[in-house]
This record gives sequence, structure tokens and C-alpha cells, in this order.
Amino acid sequence: MRNINTSHKNVRLSLLTAALLLSLSACNGDDGADGTNGMDGAPGSPGEPGTPGQDGSPGFASASFFIANNGDVNRNTVSTVDQNANELARVMTGANEGLVYTQSGRLVQAGDSDMPVLRSLCNFDGTSDYSMYAGHQITGANTGLVNPKGIGFAQTSGLVMVADFNGQKVSVFGGQAAGNVEPIAELVLTAKPWDLAYEENTDRLFVALTDGTLAVYDDFAASDFAPAVMRLVVPSDSEGNQLSVNLHGIVYDAKSNRVVLSDVGDAAVADDGQLFVIENASSADGATVPSRMIGGDASLLGNPVDIALTGTDLRVAEKSNDAILVFSNIFNGENGNIAPTLVTSTIKPESIAEFTELTTWRDASDNGITTTPIMGVAVSSNPSSQTATTGQVAQYSATLSSQLNTFDSGISIESAAYLTSGDGVITFDDPATSTGGLLVINRLKGSRGNIPFDTRYDHVIAGDNTGLIAPKGLDVHSESGLVFVADVNETTPAIRVFSPCSSGNVAPLLSLEASNGARPWDVDYDPTTDTAYAALTNGSVAVFDEVLRKMESGETVLTGEDRLIIPAMNGMAFTAPTNIHGIDYDSQSDSLVISDVGSASDATDGKLYVIGSAKMADGITDVLVNIAGPNSMLGNPVDLMMTNGNVYIAEKSNGLIMRFDNILNSPSGDISPDFSMAYPAPESISILPIY
Repeated sequence: MRNINTSHKNVRLSLLTAALLLSLSACNGDDGADGTNGMDGAPGSPGEPGTPGQDGSPGFASASFFIANNGDVNRNTVSTVDQNANELARVMTGANEGLVYTQSGRLVQAGDSDMPVLRSLCNFDGTSDYSMYAGHQITGANTGLVNPKGIGFAQTSGLVMVADFNGQKVSVFGGQAAGNVEPIAELVLTAKPWDLAYEENTDRLFVALTDGTLAVYDDFAASDFAPAVMRLVVPSDSEGNQLSVNLHGIVYDAKSNRVVLSDVGDAAVADDGQLFVIENASSADGATVPSRMIGGDASLLGNPVDIALTGTDLRVAEKSNDAILVFSNIFNGENGNIAPTLVTSTIKPESIAEFTELTTWRDASDNGITTTPIMGVAVSSNPSSQTATTGQVAQYSATLSSQLNTFDSGISIESAAYLTSGDGVITFDDPATSTGGLLVINRLKGSRGNIPFDTRYDHVIAGDNTGLIAPKGLDVHSESGLVFVADVNETTPAIRVFSPCSSGNVAPLLSLEASNGARPWDVDYDPTTDTAYAALTNGSVAVFDEVLRKMESGETVLTGEDRLIIPAMNGMAFTAPTNIHGIDYDSQSDSLVISDVGSASDATDGKLYVIGSAKMADGITDVLVNIAGPNSMLGNPVDLMMTNGNVYIAEKSNGLIMRFDNILNSPSGDISPDFSMAYPAPESISILPIY
């Protein structure tokens, strides 16, 4: 878990005996003769009996969980607990119902204590109230939400699915949707739902219904969320009599193809709860005898409103009896009145979700020479007049030989970048209104397919508070959840830093302003050195050091760069016109690869540079590689990115995507690209790694 301080210093006192072999420090003379033994002492009185030892807690593997609280004294809070449900921290989230924790470190939670809401808190570590996290929420009349309860999150497609109790439906939203937006789809159910589980690999949806039945839908997403067939599984005895009353919690174990269900029975009764295990869940239908059933006074099951499965340990949010219960080895054992392995008191738990360690991937722009499998490259198009490619982001294979898919933003755009989650961030500007902003696109990388920009999936960051007027190039740092945006506008040029998780008219978290009003076209942030490199249209590179450290210490504006790199040859700066656009820093080789468009009206004077020892570079700096000339086809190389030692370039004036291989060791001169393909007015290029 990130940033949660759960360490405790264990102080151990060592008692030294008074007779610590004093002879070791004595002189080296001969020992004296032994004295006469004294008389034996009288027997002592027997000592008091020792205190009996107490059983320790069960030896569960170390883990952390989030618990949504819904009592009068703790409603709208989330507790972080350890594997034994000992509370480590509690924070206000402003929501009280079901929650999930995603692989990108986002807490998604439903709430119905006030207005129905789906709230997303990014980089959530459970240490601060929700106002301290970047995030967005879905709420309002258009959402159709009534009483959102349990929710699920599809990691690959980035979709949020919510069981709407009084709405008697499952609603589906894109993971980047925000505000008063309509759902992508609504699935009307046969009874009121409380919770759901979605198995993305098989595209199967399980819904726990409060009439005691389990609804199962195959091909849920593939059918455009309108599956033609629904199976109704009814936990029953061997004679077909229904055993279940009021299903609430559900988990699906894909490895064993089992479903575990919790049943609260009568919500007003604190001892009639049950647990059911259903085998062969993917094909179960109709009256089904559970392979295991637990209930009775010893079980402490009254209102088991939610459950979470870790291996074979089932944790139960038991609301009426104010406890977290753990039943070990849930798939095996006797039926009936079984006591839980562990009981930990907590007030009115509503939902429980395991916090899993996050897999940290390097962003494509931070991995220049390490051998990395890539699925291809993405290109944005920005022709001077409206064409078929205006507003498009197209994906191509690594050798530029075939197109993979296309996304249509619906407006004229600038550059596109990708978070490791697969979500995309796109800059746009409108010269007529002098306004710009960001489009945050749900799963732009792959599963989005040909679905155009849609607020049911995506959201926008724009407005006066953003300061964005003419945003161009950008870079993302997925681990910290930040996007760096180069705004080239004449009046207030700057690198502006946002969380792409935020939405609407939000102020930047930090602004980086180059000296003398210099205008940035592109930016690359290097997390290894905490340094931002800004490509300036005056032909130089502004370097800002300790960027995140300064932001986290409370600074909101950094005025003036720490260093200014001026590309040169033989100690002489390149002559005008110079106009740096594309930029990519590689920390492993300490190399800076940059492109110079020269005169924007000249389709022949573009250049490609490599600068070595960039961490220490300052002032006039000779380039190691200088590629230019008619064979290079460099005219207006507006963007670039390096991967596997090769650099991809968006050459706008000549309508080309190009690749120069082994760029760090390339000779200078009029070098032809190793690969190229025609593409109308490419504006940006991004690498698409295979994670």
C-alpha cells in the first residue's frame, strides 16, 4: 500500500545480569584457593502460579483491506485494516456503499446517503479525506442512479458496473466518465440487486438479487450490454426447496469456477444470515444445491452485507453484529452452524475490498533503450484544414506496415499520450476562442476500438481556472497520476501539471514558467531524476529540477528554469531559425533526443539532435548526433519518442511517420529513415508498449 505508515517500532529491553563475568576484566595473576562451602539455606516458599498464556490471532498472510462504514457515527468513511481487521486508518470519502480498488490505485465507491453518486479517488492510500485526492464523480438526474450499492470494475475495458437497488438494474459507465452523464447501458433485472461480480475474461456477469436468486448473464459486453439469455440460479435443498432469502454479497473465484454468496435473510433479524458456495458457477442454472452452507448462532451471521475472498479465506462485512468475520478454507468443511475463524468488532461495515499491491510499469517516454515489446505507435493528426483525419488518433504496427484501429475525438486536436492503464490524454485548442483543454479518454490504447469521444466514457479538463489556452505536447507520469502539458500561448506560456483523474474547470497543480517568456512546445518528465525538460520554440531546452519534490512541498509556480541547454556544434549555437518541438529524455543513457523544425514554413530545414550527459548539460552544448538534409525528409518534425533505441518522428510538413534506428549511435549527416509511411499532417506520436 502506498504512503500508509503502518510501521511500529518494537523496542526490546535486554536485562544484563549483575555478575557479567567480572573475572574477564581482572588481573592475569594466579587464582586463589577455593573457600569452604557454606551451609545450605532453608527451602524457599513455592512461587505463585504463572498466568496462563492466551491464544494469538490466526496466522493469516499479511494483507490490507478497505472497509466502507455506514453507521450513525462513521457513515461516509473508509477504514484501512490489516489481515486481522485491526484498523490502521480511517478517512472521509463522502460515500457509504460498495467499493473497489483498481490496479491503477484508484478507489471507486458508490454512495446513497445523500445524492446517489459514484466517486473515484485516484492514488488512494487511505491516509487523507477525499478532498485531498484528485478525482471525479458521476452524479445527477441523467445518471439514472437511485440507490447504488455493490460495484464492479473491469480492469481491461475500464468499465464501472453498479448494482442499483431501488432502480432494479445494473448501470454501466466508462471509468473516466464524470458529472451528470447518462450510463452506457442499463440492464433491467427480475428483482432488486445488491451486488455483482464480473468475470472479464469470459464476459460473464453475476448479480446477487434480494429475492434470494443469482442472475447470470453470458456475453454481457459482447451483446452491447443487452444479453439475450439469463440464467437464474436458486440455492436449494436436494428436494428443490429454496434455501436463500435475500442475497447481498457475491464473489466469483475464476480458478475453481465457484461463487460464494452471502444472504442477510430478514434485515431486521441479527442471527439468520447464511453463506452459500455454488460449484460450476459458469453453467449452473435453476435449483442448485450448494456444496457448502454456513449459518446459525455460532456463525454470528446476521446481516452479512458484503464478502471478499483472499485465497480460500472469506472475509464478511457483518453489519447487524458490527463485525468483520473470517471463515478460513471456505470451500471445504462441514455445513451448518460453523463459528468463524476470527471475529473483529467494527461499527456497521457495509463493504469490504482487498488492497492489492500495484504493478508499476514504466511509461513509454521513460523507457528509451531497454528492450521492450511494443504493439505499435499512435499518431494524432492536425491538418491545417478539415480532412478525414482531423481529430483522429490512429494506431499502427511497430514497423508502420498496418493500421490497428482509429479513435475519433470529434474536434481538432493536438497531441496524445497514454497512461500505463491504457487511458489516454489528448490536448486540444480553439484559436477562435483562445481556449484549450484536455480530453481524458477511457482505455484509448486498445479495447476502446472505434468508439468516438463520448462523455459516458470520457471527461474533459477545460475552463478559465486551468489556464490552458494553446496546449500542444504533453507527457504523463502514471505512477504519480500526473500529466505535464506544454502551453505555447503568447501571453502566459508554461508547462502546466494536472491530475488526469480530475475533471472540469480545475486549476493546475503546478506551473513551470521558463525565463523571459519563452514558449514551450513539448515536455518530457523524467521520474528517475525528478526533472522536466521543456522544448522551447526559441531553439533551447529549459530544465526544471526537483519538480515533484517542490510541488509536494507546497509550491504551485516555478519561475525560471534551473538550467538552459542551447544545442550547438563545435561550441557555436545553431543559427536561426531554430524552433525545438519534440523532446524525449532517456535516463539510462542520460541522452536527450530533440527535433528542430527550423522555419515552420520550410519543409526541408528540419533537424534531429542527440545531446549526451544531459543531466549536467547547461548553456552552449554540442550535440552528438545531427541529422538533416533531403534524404532525412525532415522538414517540420513536430514530435518524437524513443523506444528500443529507435526514435519515431511525426513529420508534419511532409506528411510522414518515420523511424530512425539506433539513434544514439547514429552518424550525423543526411541520413535516411529506416522506416517511413505517409500520414496526413501528423501532430504527435506515442509508443504503445505491451505490458
